[in-house]
Formats: sequence, structure tokens, C-alpha cells
Amino acid sequence: MKVQSNKISIKVEDSGDTSRPVVLLIMGLGMQLTSWPEPLVAHLLEAGYRVVRFDNRDIGLSSHFDQLGRPKVAWAALRTGLGLPVRPPYTLSDMSADAIGVLDALHIKKAHVVGVSMGGMIAQRVAMAAPTRVLSLTSIMSSSGARGLPTARADISLAMIRRPTTPGKQASVEHTVKLLRRIGSPNHLNPVELMRDRVGQNYDRSFHPVGTLRQMVAIMADTERAHHLHKITAPTLVIHGNEDPLVPHACGVDTAKRIPGAKLVTIPGMGHDLALSLLPTLCATMCNHFAQATAKRKKAGPAAHATGPALIACEPSTDTSC
Repeated sequence: MKVQSNKISIKVEDSGDTSRPVVLLIMGLGMQLTSWPEPLVAHLLEAGYRVVRFDNRDIGLSSHFDQLGRPKVAWAALRTGLGLPVRPPYTLSDMSADAIGVLDALHIKKAHVVGVSMGGMIAQRVAMAAPTRVLSLTSIMSSSGARGLPTARADISLAMIRRPTTPGKQASVEHTVKLLRRIGSPNHLNPVELMRDRVGQNYDRSFHPVGTLRQMVAIMADTERAHHLHKITAPTLVIHGNEDPLVPHACGVDTAKRIPGAKLVTIPGMGHDLALSLLPTLCATMCNHFAQATAKRKKAGPAAHATGPALIACEPSTDTSC
């Protein structure tokens, strides 16, 4: 279905009984709602949740912003590196308003908000902008955006903005698969044929690379978020892999330190992906967080939270239930 959110059209997938507690899934840079692994969605449904996912603006089947032109990403990156302001086509705050608008359109009062990578940044913005709407926050392989944090290697940064040398679906699919394998979990990579199939399906659904560039500039421009994360009151879980080459583990550590009471779970061997073999661990960790957040709110009220982050190393689980 498509809904009107923040004065634009947003493509939404709404799964599960409407009486269930809601998990709102926010995807990362340039990725469509179909990039959420179906086994993860199935786990959440089996655990008793209603799952809502959507295409961010400028990607997939949601409104595109081609009228804003092609951004000068290299120039924006240079200004960001020099500490100079960047004017984005739109902001992560705009994108968080889109997410809140999805809840409004579906008449959802509260949700467990989960975001990966850029989606984690948007989820952080949602938790600050609409604290009464957020049952819990889960920020996965994301960052606070604070200056001075380690960044991706130069070769990976370049690979993120490069385009295939030849046109057409096959070249685009191979280019994307190569990038995903470079940033993914080294010892947990999904089979390459499965990756090609999924990337190909997403290409057929919507191919809009310039939208990714505009989203990228929105990330670069969001330089003040780190200074406001202390305002988040929602029970917060930060999940990060220790093998993430795109958004280094230190970014997750910093995020957890800045959010009162946040819990950091480090997953050994996880890179910048949602590898199928790590989904049982991810799902169990998230569902446990949702349950604890719900119990905590019932017991002590929404204002209660701890005073400092808890740091946990999470061993991969063989349990396939949530």
C-alpha cells in the first residue's frame, strides 16, 4: 500500500494482526523495504509482533525528489571533512518525519522503532522528535554522527559512490553484489547467487541511484545529532558488529555512550549487513529488548531509565526462535 506521510507518498508493507505491538523497521542508505530479510520479518511475526516497513523517500516506490537535482557528493564530503556546513536536498529530520507520518497514516500510537545504518540515524531522530511514540529504540550498525569518529576506509568510501562502468541490469547487479560482499560479515556472507537474485529483484522493483546520493548528502549534513542524543528517553539497544568496515564499531560504542541507559550488544564477526546466519542472534537480541522495554515501562513508567550504557559481547546463537 501507499500512504500519505509528511506531504509525500510512502510505500508501506504492513504485516501481522493490527492488535499486536508494532515494530517499525527503517532501512539504510539506498536500500528498499525489500532489503529486510524475510526470515527476520517472519521471526518477528512469529514472536507476536505487527511488522511495518517502508521505502524511505527517494528510494523504491516512495516519492522521488529528482526535481532537486543531482547532488555534488564529493564537494559535500570535502565540506564535511573541513567542518563546514552542508546544504542537503532534505534532512534526516525530514526523513524521521516521514517515519512518524507512516505511524500516523496507519493510526499507530506507539511502536518499537528499529533502524539499520542510515535507518538507525533516522530512528534516533524519531526517538528525539516523538518520544511518546517510541516504545523502544534499536539502532543497528549505525552512528551518532559525532565528529572525530573513525570512518570507512578510503577504498570503501569510493566504492560507495562509484557507479557501474557499463549500463544495464547485469552490470548494476554485479557492481552492487561486489560492494555488499566487501562490506558484509567476512565469515557469514550470504551465498553469492542468493545475493545476485535479491539485488536483481530490487533492481526490477526500482532502480534510482541518484536518490541514494541525495540520502548520502543528508547524512553528511546531520552534524548536530550527537549533541542531542542525551534527550532520548526510550529504552535503547545499540547493536554493532566488530567487523564492520563501513561504519566502524567505535561508532556504535559512541552512540550507546550518548544515550542514557543504552545497552550496547557487540556481535563478533558481524560486518555491515544482515547476514542470514546471524539473524537468529539479531532477532533474539531484539525481541528480548522489546520485552524488557515493555516490562520496564509497565513497572516504572516511561520516565524511568538507567544512567549509563551497559556493554555486552553477544556470542552468536544457534536458537532460531525469537
